[in-house]
Amino acid sequence: MAPLATVGILSIGDMGMGIAKLLIARNYRVVTNLEGRSQDTHTRVQNASIEALPTDTSLVSASDYILSIVPPRDALAIAKRITTAFKTLPTPKPKPLYYIDLNAISPGTARSIAAHFTTQTPTINFLDGGIIGSPPSLKETTWSLPSIPISGSHSLTSAISGTHLQESLNIKHIGPEVGSASGLKCCFASTTKGFTALCIQSFTTAQSLGVLPNLLEEMEARLPNQLKSAKLGLTAMPPKAYRWVKEMEEIAMCHSDEGGFKGEGKGIFDGVAEVYRSIADETVLGEEKTERRKRGLTVEDVAVCVGEGLVKKRKKVE
Repeated sequence: MAPLATVGILSIGDMGMGIAKLLIARNYRVVTNLEGRSQDTHTRVQNASIEALPTDTSLVSASDYILSIVPPRDALAIAKRITTAFKTLPTPKPKPLYYIDLNAISPGTARSIAAHFTTQTPTINFLDGGIIGSPPSLKETTWSLPSIPISGSHSLTSAISGTHLQESLNIKHIGPEVGSASGLKCCFASTTKGFTALCIQSFTTAQSLGVLPNLLEEMEARLPNQLKSAKLGLTAMPPKAYRWVKEMEEIAMCHSDEGGFKGEGKGIFDGVAEVYRSIADETVLGEEKTERRKRGLTVEDVAVCVGEGLVKKRKKVE
């Protein structure tokens, strides 16, 4: 059976891999470009039947859609790679290319990227987006899906297999303005990754005081749902901390620019960014890889690792 459409994904991390597997299961051709990617990414692609193309130009030429799913710091660079490749195509594409930015960026950054496409390659249909939830995963015969809000002036219903793609990926078009979808993602992540950062500080301080078991006991008795969320958040966090630094800075921009929370000095989420920066740069947790987890598998060990890292950081300063 011929594939419904070709979807290019940059890049194949945890989320990109989950989306790629789902699309392949739904009869889409999934392609990527592995230039400059790690050996872990190469292995993921080989194991998932994703087609690796040699250049960005070949990726753009083959794709009906391109999904950008990269660390927030790389969102603009990926957009520039695609517009550069698009302008080098030997012949025009017969049908519009849809570029869906699914990165954890602020509405202001999303608008800047949209403006880049408008200026450089106005025939590419740009859509702002975000991913809320965990990567797609197959449980027996049922796929568990995140929510993918998108916004912008273009509709997927007029694209190749667009309606089917929307249903397959649980895509919801929430408005005509670029920035709405990325803003929704920022607001949601404020409550999840922000909560995780609060728990990192709380649990690490409790560990330093020798009262972490007591804190966990009190939370189990009085805040069992929050404790469950904390355990899931803290133990999943270590391999992602490095990419959450920029995401928290983007969230800070969102609350400042869109919500009016300018205040004096740095905002709350600039501080949250520093929590994740310390973990990524100053602790052994920053060395964790999703495929090879060693440390931070319990909240107790997360607290120990962060505490040890902060002690070493203070000694460097002294």
